[in-house]
Amino acid sequence: MLRDAFLSALVALGLFGAMIGLKTDVGATALTLTPRPLAVAVAVGLVFVGRLALLAWKKARPPHATGPGALARRMARIGHFVAPLLLAFAVALPLFAGRYWLDMGILVLTYVMLGWGLNIVVGLAGLLDLGYVAFYAVGAYAYALLSTQLGLGFWTCLPLAGILAAFWGMLLGFPVLRLRGDYLAIVTLAFGEIIRVVLLNWVSLTGGPNGISGIPRPTLFGLTFTAGGGEGSFADFFGIEPSVSHRVIFLYYVILGLALLTNWVSLRLRRLPLGRAWEALREDEVACRSLGINVTVTKLTAFAIGAAFGGFAGAFFATRQAFVSPESFTFIESAVVLAIVVLGGLGSQLGVALAALVMIGGSEVFRDLAEYRMLIFGAALVVMMVVRPRGLVSGRAPSVALGSRKRIAAEMVTEGRG
Repeated sequence: MLRDAFLSALVALGLFGAMIGLKTDVGATALTLTPRPLAVAVAVGLVFVGRLALLAWKKARPPHATGPGALARRMARIGHFVAPLLLAFAVALPLFAGRYWLDMGILVLTYVMLGWGLNIVVGLAGLLDLGYVAFYAVGAYAYALLSTQLGLGFWTCLPLAGILAAFWGMLLGFPVLRLRGDYLAIVTLAFGEIIRVVLLNWVSLTGGPNGISGIPRPTLFGLTFTAGGGEGSFADFFGIEPSVSHRVIFLYYVILGLALLTNWVSLRLRRLPLGRAWEALREDEVACRSLGINVTVTKLTAFAIGAAFGGFAGAFFATRQAFVSPESFTFIESAVVLAIVVLGGLGSQLGVALAALVMIGGSEVFRDLAEYRMLIFGAALVVMMVVRPRGLVSGRAPSVALGSRKRIAAEMVTEGRG
């Protein structure tokens, strides 16, 4: 173990020697390199201690704790305890949090909803999608155009945005029916870039690089949320002091409701024959075909339903920002959502929520450490790959399982027991 830890420290010294040990400063006439041996020593020491601790932990771990059945049961117990706490915290957050934390909660819940939508495609159906941001963009621009050009409200445009995104999801599904693995990823990546380029160049419809501004805000049964109050506003109807925080709290509960709806629909779908067909497709497409499952319909439904949730999230993004532009829908957004799904654990609803909280909320926590933020983020991902290679919540209870042995009639089986 010491030899292994020492070799890991040597590799860390080679990697971090230049990245951390040398800092570029602006001198009087040119750039100067300032050595930082202490920072290198700390990084190498952390790698040595961490590797040694990991090896010792693996050696001391009991064999029975590594089985998939024990892991699934342990994760199920943790999920039954953690999920209600997260839900209670999310519902009660506006009661004690300020404007900054509410905005942060809205951002995290948006990515949670996107992660749960992509989890249907990647986690359940096993279809690697690198262009998920395209459906996010379709939903955002659908609401922006319908609301500004036709004068439709948010609650009318929301289902329309999801339907349009699902339609584009089916259009993406048809060309990739015979593709797998890396080829599927390349085509979906190209689809996401095509949508972005179209939005950028179709100036007469989308506004091009200038985007669309003046997008209407959502209302509550016709009541508006304005800072100045006035007739027909939320504050005037209830006789309270007008405040900008009312609109922020309302937006927070809107995205919370949409995220919970996404979670509920996903959990219901995975228990239906369609959800079990997705999981069969993920495990082995050839075996899935041999069982008589229509692979074409299975793939198209996965793309369409996952895209619909991305469209819902896009419509909310547009109404929250009151402005959309192609710069908001780049490939990095797809990469972040995919990283959330993989980090949380493929097929795990709770894992996706935890991963979104860690990735989106954690990046804001380390915002003041601008120089080391990406280094800390990369190191955390490396640690996750070593410690939890299958994600934060890798074990998941099966959608359909035999709970206990039951006594059945003797004419059904020879032994008389099932």
